[in-house]
Amino acid sequence: MTETFTDLHSRAIRGENFTRLYDTISSKENIRLAFRMIKSNQGSTTPGTDGKTIENFKTLSEEEIVSTIQHKLANYQPKQVRRVLIPKPNGKKRPLGIPCMIDRITQQCFKQVLEPIAEAHFFKHSYGFRPLRSTHHAVARVQHLVNIVGLHYVVDIDVKGFFDNVNHTLLIKQLWNMGIRDRKVLRIISKMLKAEISGEGIPSKGTPQGGILSPLLSNIVLNDLDHWVARQWETFPTNFSYSTSWVKTALKRTNLKEGYIVRYADDFKILCRDWRTAQKWYHAVRLYLKDRLHLDISPEKSQIVNLRKRISDFLGFTIYTTKKGKKRVAQTGISEKKKLGIKLEAKKHIRKMQKSQTNLNAESYNSFVLGIHNYFCKATQVNPEFSRLAHDLRAFIYNRLRLVGKYEYPTKAPPTYRKFYSTTYRTFRIKDTYLFPLCDVKTTNNMCFGRGLNPFTESGRRMVYKKLQDGIRSEIVKLMKSNIPNRSIEYLDNRISRYSMKMGCCEITGMFLFASYVHCHHYLPIHLGGGDRFDNLRILHKDVHVLIHAKSNELIEQLIANLGITEAMLSKVNQYRKMSNLEAINTNL
Repeated sequence: MTETFTDLHSRAIRGENFTRLYDTISSKENIRLAFRMIKSNQGSTTPGTDGKTIENFKTLSEEEIVSTIQHKLANYQPKQVRRVLIPKPNGKKRPLGIPCMIDRITQQCFKQVLEPIAEAHFFKHSYGFRPLRSTHHAVARVQHLVNIVGLHYVVDIDVKGFFDNVNHTLLIKQLWNMGIRDRKVLRIISKMLKAEISGEGIPSKGTPQGGILSPLLSNIVLNDLDHWVARQWETFPTNFSYSTSWVKTALKRTNLKEGYIVRYADDFKILCRDWRTAQKWYHAVRLYLKDRLHLDISPEKSQIVNLRKRISDFLGFTIYTTKKGKKRVAQTGISEKKKLGIKLEAKKHIRKMQKSQTNLNAESYNSFVLGIHNYFCKATQVNPEFSRLAHDLRAFIYNRLRLVGKYEYPTKAPPTYRKFYSTTYRTFRIKDTYLFPLCDVKTTNNMCFGRGLNPFTESGRRMVYKKLQDGIRSEIVKLMKSNIPNRSIEYLDNRISRYSMKMGCCEITGMFLFASYVHCHHYLPIHLGGGDRFDNLRILHKDVHVLIHAKSNELIEQLIANLGITEAMLSKVNQYRKMSNLEAINTNL
């Protein structure tokens, strides 16, 4: 579907309208891709109101799945949405709407086709629920505006119950204005929005959190706000280049409101130069949300912050400024709410290890530590923040684990430990696993989003491939969280070490592998005397692994075609098959 998505994106950039999207959405290739995406999603094991999970669909052939979804779309009626209440840190509960599995696959079909079109219209400094963008990019943009542009006043706006108050009629109009003018597609989206919620009835507004399509639709709703704010100053049309200093000076002498918006989903900030301008923006945005988008703000959570005197929270980080020579620079740390959450989660893991000293519990704690380090390592004050957290938890950890583990320097730590942490900190060893030290983390540069990165253009994809190796750390976190029963600690550790050494690439095709596609193959099978040693493991794409063990010529032909296997790759595959005492694949296939 890559060529199709690229074509949709380029046509959307040219401002074309789309009146025949239904055929693309209901195509065999799009449905097959949607099923694979849902299958690799962690939420695929969560049942809807019909009690079905992805396991109920895995038994079907691809042809049966395609015909089931096509039949569903022909006369679409969504099933009831299951309501789940998730506790929030403040004691309240966040309502989630969990669609049935067949509706989730259907929504994924729509998302895949609508996303390339919407991406062509989205504002460049919107970062939530978008391909390749992250919270780190949003924080980096705020740091850039503080450090380079010299903006120290922040307008914090909190939209009251955003996902529960999206206006359905307005959303359909916004889709129409983006060029999505296939009436059948819009009618089905309208039905998705009005899917009955179990125990609550048919909603008159809102997009259910938990739906596959909801994040994309929420970005479409707030895209108007992004562009409206940007047109007031950032993209205000002039006859001269903005890089010309006298043009900037002339703009500042006007009554225009200088301000820059940075948004992550419904959490956004507008950065300004002075208090008076910030007040103007506060009231202007409040009225725009009310009059144009039919949304209210939360007055007690919305405020204007002077970063020279106070701290502003954003996506779990704190942002403030400190003096550096004659100027002020942005400093980032960890919010108090996040610190409390980290302490509570760490104590849960420690108590669990105190009761049951297994390698699995120790690895679970390590994945938690590596995960929070991976998220907050972009903060400028991450080392002192985590040193304080480690100090606060030190007595708790020591008292709980001193009788069940050994407190020592990890001189014999495995490669995974040495890759990320120093051996100069004493830590507990539970069974055969050393616990990662909470205090040992260093700041890494937080870079702004690269403008050329785009999965829907050829040049953008080339840039993506070059930068994929930066994602190895986060993929390792996911691998550590994956539960593989009946595997030795040697296997689990060497599997991650091998993935790290190969920079996350398949050892036959050379393609970068996200965690959900990683399979670990024993070069010499265990039943033939092979073990879990590092040099006996190979990191492979899961379909390549299937190809190595496949015996059906029909399956082999299909996998070779899907994977684009070359003669050189096939030679390697046959070498692996030989080690497993399997017949070589005929190169004429």
